Amino acid sequence: MTKLLKFTLDKNKQKDVWELTNDKTDKIIKTFETKADATASGVLRRTLGSSGGSVKIKLENNKIEEERTYPDKADPRQSKG
Repeated sequence: MTKLLKFTLDKNKQKDVWELTNDKTDKIIKTFETKADATASGVLRRTLGSSGGSVKIKLENNKIEEERTYPDKADPRQSKG
């Protein structure tokens, strides 16, 4: 199995936007006005495209709220949660 690309969705407080960033390159993939816009049905899946990946979704206080894997079949079954 290939390694999943890893991304983080967190708030840029200076710009007052939510940014989806590639963890390896620190490149901003996409910017969203609100967290709800980013996490709406299918938005992250379409943004990551066919290569997919694992997205850590953070709260405004920078703590991890949840982690999502796209496509679903790439989720390692032995992981907790």
